Amino acid sequence: MHADLELLGARIRAARQARGMTLAELAAAADMSTSTLSRLESGKRQANLELLIPISRRLGIRLDDLVHPTAPDPRVRRDTEERGGMRVTPLTPEDSPVQTYRVTYPPSQELPQLRMHDGYEWCYVLSGKLRLRVGDHDLELSRGEAAEFDTRTPHAMSAAGGKPATVLSIFNQAGERMHTRLGDAGAAPSAGEPAPES
Repeated sequence: MHADLELLGARIRAARQARGMTLAELAAAADMSTSTLSRLESGKRQANLELLIPISRRLGIRLDDLVHPTAPDPRVRRDTEERGGMRVTPLTPEDSPVQTYRVTYPPSQELPQLRMHDGYEWCYVLSGKLRLRVGDHDLELSRGEAAEFDTRTPHAMSAAGGKPATVLSIFNQAGERMHTRLGDAGAAPSAGEPAPES
C-alpha cells in the first residue's frame, strides 16, 4: 500500500478525534498496542491492511476514506448574469469570504452614479479600457493595470474608449485590505457584488 504515511496518519488522527476517542481507546478497540497506533498516526509506521481494516471499522469509516479521501469538486459552476448591461460571471463559490467576478462593462459615454459600501475592491483590467472614479481621482486603466480601493469612498466604473472593458474584480466583504497591490491607479480594495452603478 503506497499511501502517503503522514497524510494517512493525519486522517486516522482526525477521524479518531472527531469521535472523541483517545489513542488508548481506539488501539484497544482495534486490538493493537497504543504505541503502534501512535506511530501509525505520526507516520512513523508502515500502514498495512491488517492495521487499517480494524481501525476503519472501529471508526465507522471506509478504508477508502483513509487511503483515498474524496476531495470535493473544485470547479465553480455559477451562471453569468446580465446586470444593467454588464455581464457578470462569478468565479468563486457563493459562501466564499472573498468574492471574485469577471465583469464586462459595455461601452458608455456616461459614468454611472457614484456609490459607497463597506469593504475593499481590487480590480485588474483584462481587456479594453476601464474608467475608474474614486473620490477625487478620475482614472483610465488599460489592459494589465490594477487598482485597489476602499469602497467607502464614492466610486464608479465604466468602459472607456467606445469598446467593452473586461475586468477581474475581487471583493473582500470583511472590509479588510487584501494586500495584493499589483498596479497603479488609485489606491485601496471593495465589498459586495458588482452592481450596475459601481
